[in-house]
Amino acid sequence: MSNIKSLILGSAAVIAASAGAQAADLPVKAKAVQYVKICSLYGAGFYYIPGTDTCIKLGGYVQADWNINGNNYGKPAWDEASTNAIAGTYGSGSRNSDYFTTRARVQLNIDTRTATEYGVVRTYWSSNFEHSSGFGPTSGNLTMDYGFIQFAGFTLGKAVSGFQTPWGAYGANNNTSFVLGGYDNATGINQIAYTWQFGNGVSGQIGIEDNRVINRAQLINASLAANTGAGSAIAVTGAYTNSYGGNVSPDITGNLRIDQAAFTAQVSGALHNLHANYYAGPAGAAPVEPNGHPSDEWGGAVSVGIQLKNLPTGPGDKLSLDATYANGAMKYLIGGVTGNNFDKFSGDTNFAGSYQSLAVLSLADGVYTTGGSIEKTSGWGFRGAYVHNWTPNWETSVFGSYTNIDYNSNASAGICAAQLGQSVKVNGYTCNPDFKIWQVGTRTAWTPVKNLTFSGEVLYTELDQSNTGSQVLAAGQGGGNAAFKPGATYDYKDQGIWVGNLRVRRTW
Repeated sequence: MSNIKSLILGSAAVIAASAGAQAADLPVKAKAVQYVKICSLYGAGFYYIPGTDTCIKLGGYVQADWNINGNNYGKPAWDEASTNAIAGTYGSGSRNSDYFTTRARVQLNIDTRTATEYGVVRTYWSSNFEHSSGFGPTSGNLTMDYGFIQFAGFTLGKAVSGFQTPWGAYGANNNTSFVLGGYDNATGINQIAYTWQFGNGVSGQIGIEDNRVINRAQLINASLAANTGAGSAIAVTGAYTNSYGGNVSPDITGNLRIDQAAFTAQVSGALHNLHANYYAGPAGAAPVEPNGHPSDEWGGAVSVGIQLKNLPTGPGDKLSLDATYANGAMKYLIGGVTGNNFDKFSGDTNFAGSYQSLAVLSLADGVYTTGGSIEKTSGWGFRGAYVHNWTPNWETSVFGSYTNIDYNSNASAGICAAQLGQSVKVNGYTCNPDFKIWQVGTRTAWTPVKNLTFSGEVLYTELDQSNTGSQVLAAGQGGGNAAFKPGATYDYKDQGIWVGNLRVRRTW
């Protein structure tokens, strides 16, 4: 019995020792390794690039758009200057025009920041990849909105203009890129700018910006034969030969801004150089050096804007207002991706026997004739937008704009002389190139889950032209889809345009 007991106890000891050894051999739970270290210096979403002290944040969205009577930026069907939905839609009413368009877009942006003895060094890049109506099955478009460096108060590269308010043309969170009446620089502009931070939310900025394309409207040489010839497409499109010379000076911009919890307000200013090509030769012949040229002129623009937040109507509601005056720098008033000409046909007529009516509007920084100086165009505009949040998931906005363009007497005389040569005028025709454009729109958006938004928008635009009477056009005179128009009498008449958009966007 004693031997059996000893055997059992010995076996138990061996088993216990073995179990203890196995337990000792089990791995101890390791402390979690943070392979990508979170960077909390600049807000949520930043991480340290491994092996560096630079923080990086990736962002972007995927978006799909469906448009009625407009193109893929919500552009109303108001011009004949292009021939397919990639570039634009049309005001002709032709059956050959695309009045239903679609777009799929992917945006990617990369934000990096590094703390240095000079302050934060920041780089930012944002590009869009998109496929739109009219593209091939696997083709697409790549654009760059922003690409800049910020260092010691300087911004260098393609960034938002210092003239623009923080909300720009999107105070209503609107989908369309064609709210006029003020500056729109959502895709950035090449610049060198310096920003002062004065404290308590007050800042100031001054900079120089490239004026080569974005900030230039037309400069019209009204003596040029190409602008005055009989049968010219300009009678329909309003797109004159642009007689700007090369780029010799940047635009100079600046602003003073105050940011508070209840509001943001900004005053902006800009100077713009008008540098013309040569005068036309005899009988409107092509410009050459011996003809001479008008002296350069300087135009400019001023803008004031305010956005009210924390409104008593509800959390997240906001009211955005801005007003702009421009003289010789009209893209600060009608800017962004908007062109320099507007035209629209309709079946409404003013006179018996007329085939249709049309409005033709031309935007120019200035007008000159042979031997004369540049006559600068002036104008003013106003934009307003209100956003109301019904619930945390539903919001509705209303927005509108008004733009008034005025050519002085000398500029008007030059344009009217050119118009007389473009087509036969009848029915008591009188010429006045001044025009107005007003707009009103609304958007409703539903966000069922965070960062996923479905929205619908409707925009109405009225082209208010100032000519009276009619013009007799040759068959297909306007080109493009106006090529389907017969030779007939067309009355000058204001025109209205509706455009609708449906959009879904997933932001990440």
